[in-house]
Amino acid sequence: MAIEQYRGTGRRKTSVAQVRLLPGNGNIVINGRDIDDFFNYETLRVVAKEPLTITETENKFDVIVKVEGGGFTGQAGAIRHGIARALIENDAELRPVLKSAGFLTRDPRMKERKKYGLKKARKSPQFSKR
Repeated sequence: MAIEQYRGTGRRKTSVAQVRLLPGNGNIVINGRDIDDFFNYETLRVVAKEPLTITETENKFDVIVKVEGGGFTGQAGAIRHGIARALIENDAELRPVLKSAGFLTRDPRMKERKKYGLKKARKSPQFSKR
């Protein structure tokens, strides 16, 4: 008999996180490393764990994550999104709680593209009258 697991894919900016929830005691492993080793900042750990905290399922599941792309802040947001989606797959009654907290909405903000004649998306070269 196969172990029951729930999957969710989370995205933010250019980060993509593939999340698996397994029945367990609250261990979170990201890319083969413990969450404390993966994220240097406590705030990022809190962001990644928010869906588990708000639904009071912190000690019911082990979380295994494969995340790639972007920076650490985007990766933490992608993990949060993936965990929220996996929790709904487990128990659909958690949807209103996660929806009202905003964890199911994919954050659409992306880096704006660079325009020609400018140094960055909006930064222009220094202006000189002469």
